[in-house]
Amino acid sequence: MQEQRKENKMGVMPIPRLLMTMSLPIMASMLIQALYNVVDSIFVIRVSEDALTAVSLAFPVQAMIIAISVGTAVGVNAILSRRLGEKNFEDANLTATNGVFLMVLSAAAFALFGIFGVRPFFAAFVEEGSVMRMGMEYTSIVSIFSFGVFISVVGERLVQATGNSIYSMISQMAGALTNIILDPILIFGLLGFPRMEVAGAAIATVVGQFVSMFVIVWFNLKKNPEVDLSFKGFRPNGRIIVEIYRIGLPSIFMQAIGSVMTFGMNKILILFSQTAVSVFGIYFKLQSFIFMPIFGLNSGMIPIIGYNFGARHRRRITHTIQLGSLYALAIMAAGTLIFHLCPGWILDVLFDASDHMLEIGVPALRIISIHFLPAAISIVLSASFQALGKGTYSLIMSACRQLLVLLPSAYLLGRFFSLNALWLSFPIAELASLAIAVVLFRGVYRNEIKPLED
Repeated sequence: MQEQRKENKMGVMPIPRLLMTMSLPIMASMLIQALYNVVDSIFVIRVSEDALTAVSLAFPVQAMIIAISVGTAVGVNAILSRRLGEKNFEDANLTATNGVFLMVLSAAAFALFGIFGVRPFFAAFVEEGSVMRMGMEYTSIVSIFSFGVFISVVGERLVQATGNSIYSMISQMAGALTNIILDPILIFGLLGFPRMEVAGAAIATVVGQFVSMFVIVWFNLKKNPEVDLSFKGFRPNGRIIVEIYRIGLPSIFMQAIGSVMTFGMNKILILFSQTAVSVFGIYFKLQSFIFMPIFGLNSGMIPIIGYNFGARHRRRITHTIQLGSLYALAIMAAGTLIFHLCPGWILDVLFDASDHMLEIGVPALRIISIHFLPAAISIVLSASFQALGKGTYSLIMSACRQLLVLLPSAYLLGRFFSLNALWLSFPIAELASLAIAVVLFRGVYRNEIKPLED
């Protein structure tokens, strides 16, 4: 076993091939994840526009679940890949087991929110009525049964850190396909099931998450020999937990800021109309088709950079960042063209948009997509910071973009100009974030990467 562990492919395989090997399976699985997010909305809008508004208002809670699960997993992934690069297998195993323990605690906290916190959350947006009722149903289910998503996320990062991204793809595909199949059955009451509408969409989501969880746990126990995921005699390790959160907390806060931003943006948009909130929700579902592949690319980059940082391979780090930037720009360029050329067709065909929704949605999709290209470089540099243990820099970027620039810009542009002007806050905020990212990366390269020996 020790002979097999001397060096894995992340230290020796050519970077172009390695980056594709690591990233493509994750990108494919994330595209399927994006597909079933959109499928949810496609079916829900056919219940009613109120149903889509309810699901859109629930999005900040789902975003917070993803923030905590993915942020914690980023810490686990970065430390685990670095320890494997250093051949410190004892700490690698401790990192894996303590990461799972933290996910279980997080899922328990969200279950409590699902029981006691959902009504106050929706009362901040709407009064009693169909939107509140459907929103509470949806949010309670996805919160109380969030255990599946927490365990599946950390399990996927464990196999990614050891270079086995294909298992992550299979796991996510299994969950996504389960969700896609169950959505119409449970929402509309097909094949003898009762019609559950929004609650059915939530149940389909959590069932898919549990399927993904079972698949990835099996892969880690049976197909991941570099990590011993044994809980016999387990005790929480304070040193490892602190190290996980030292890297992971900035990522948690960074993604949680996105939840806060969505909450704030919904508060601003509800002043215009519920349709404006629905359009914003549709945009988030659609843009995931563009951003999810880049997040998959990042998931492939982080263990490569972390491993080679531990192994002190400078050229492999810089080559990974350069290639990642080129691939991200190509994906974002394609996304920009799609959003500019056919927004009306997308809204009409996929979401059965009313005239009012088309009037708001067509300019919204075109204006917001201006920020895709600068976002490509920002996202790649943010992933590089996380892999190098500089997660605080990613947090600074995200806070400046979404809290200090985006929300104030959206409020001022919407109040003093128009709803169409409000969407300009996205490219404004992204350019500010990119400027900060470039400045921070120059310092990281000079102090952390350039001194490494090849």
